[in-house]
Amino acid sequence: MASIETPRNARSRRTAQALLKAARELIEQEGLAEVTMAAVAERAGVSRRAIYLHFASRGELLAALYDYLNEVEDRDAAFLPMWEAADGVAALDARAQVVAGFIPRIMPTARALQQAARHDPDAARHWELASRVRYEGCRQIIERLAGEGRLAPRWTTTTATDMLVALSSFDVVGILLNERDWTEAELADHLAAVFRQVFVV
Repeated sequence: MASIETPRNARSRRTAQALLKAARELIEQEGLAEVTMAAVAERAGVSRRAIYLHFASRGELLAALYDYLNEVEDRDAAFLPMWEAADGVAALDARAQVVAGFIPRIMPTARALQQAARHDPDAARHWELASRVRYEGCRQIIERLAGEGRLAPRWTTTTATDMLVALSSFDVVGILLNERDWTEAELADHLAAVFRQVFVV
């Protein structure tokens, strides 16, 4: 997967960042169909030759966008409380904070990729990777609950993970924040209560 993690120099890194920023803006403002290598290069103010020096294809560009989003929005800091939580219940609470605080920041780009994945192979590859990462994070929390004897008996590890992924979905976040005008604080608080009610014994 293409990445911005090993640029040859600071100028190269700045160019790569500008290209990825331009790709994100195009996705959010125009839709994924408008994200061509030429359009990204034009928006970033670089030549078509320059974009191919950084990304060999549109697929590589979209793959690198995953790392870019996580870097710009500081995914590691957002998710750290989940991994450092004292127990599984605290990890669930931290998951609610991630859903309410981090997901809205990446949601416009991520939802565009999700919708395009049905017919765009580049978007489909990106969405598959993002989905695996999201599922794995939820699975780790549920397995921790189960290991501590706190997972409600109605659930298996698999069904509980599936449900936690669903309750953390863009649809849930979008309805409550955008359609019902909840605040992020309200969403985090109520999601934490739902997670505890549903999964914890």
